[in-house]
Amino acid sequence: MNLRKRIFSGVQPSGNLHIGNYLGAIANWVKLQDEFESIFCVVDMHAITVPQDPETLRKKTIEIAKIYLAAGIDPKKSSIFIQSQVSEHAELMWILNTIAKMPELEKMTQFKDKTQKGGSEGAAVGLFDYPVLMAADILLYGTEVVPVGEDQKQHVELARDLAKRFNQKFGETFIIPKAFIKEEGMLAGRSFGVGGRVMGLDNPEKKMSKSAESVYNRIELLDDEETIRRKIKKAVTDSGSEIIYSDDKPALKNLINIYAAFSEKSPKEIEKLYVGRGYGDFKTELAEVIIGFLKPFQEKFNALSEEEVLKILADGAAKVRPIAKAKLDEVKGKVGFIV
Repeated sequence: MNLRKRIFSGVQPSGNLHIGNYLGAIANWVKLQDEFESIFCVVDMHAITVPQDPETLRKKTIEIAKIYLAAGIDPKKSSIFIQSQVSEHAELMWILNTIAKMPELEKMTQFKDKTQKGGSEGAAVGLFDYPVLMAADILLYGTEVVPVGEDQKQHVELARDLAKRFNQKFGETFIIPKAFIKEEGMLAGRSFGVGGRVMGLDNPEKKMSKSAESVYNRIELLDDEETIRRKIKKAVTDSGSEIIYSDDKPALKNLINIYAAFSEKSPKEIEKLYVGRGYGDFKTELAEVIIGFLKPFQEKFNALSEEEVLKILADGAAKVRPIAKAKLDEVKGKVGFIV
């Protein structure tokens, strides 16, 4: 009997994953898979809540799975699968839709953020309903712990509310999940004090984002060496020239945090390393530190064949499908469906 708690998390196959995604999420998943029964999904159904090119979506779905594997998520320890290949996600979402309330979804900050430019009138219903699908993802597997960033905490709260509401109405059915938000990002067991957030290279006030318009916002996991050097060279810095780790220098603090994460040096050690030296030396060497870390990761990524990845994803779906079916059958029976 497996007594380990179960975790569930996933990434959308849209945009290009960057070092912030790695440090803030995937590196933690790699560590957590030894402690928890782990289910990691490529959430392609979430991706189509905004327009996607079908061919690009297929390509990105494989790419995300390859990134999981190259980063160290082990299919012998964890279940890795594609969301749309387990139809129970959509079915449970529909049932949860019948107990979710419009005002709850209207409060979701991510919907507000994503419709800021075009307004909610042009947004798809799926984008509005996205948090209910996320609740279904979580509740379908009896998930106890959900490793998420601060920006997803509100969605986990909705999953908790829907689980409690369903249990109250139909009897004990769902485990009430808890969000797991690391106070600090981790790499190789070392902290880099950014509250799990890596900020944009072009704006230290906003987190690094795969949907940011400028490619100079982020270092992508698959960037080549020259691209990384160019992006770090263009990264914004604060006034002055001393390498000081301080809240008064948010841009430099962010770059030092990234250096610390990839070099296993503390911010204080990095400060000492650059006493009497300027931003030019610091940026040049930061780029090489990132390149040194990403090179073996990219080699593992490139060594994975599509055939191999698709087999791992199919095996993962086969592994989780009985869990999903059992829970959905229980839910259907509770609401009065003939199973």
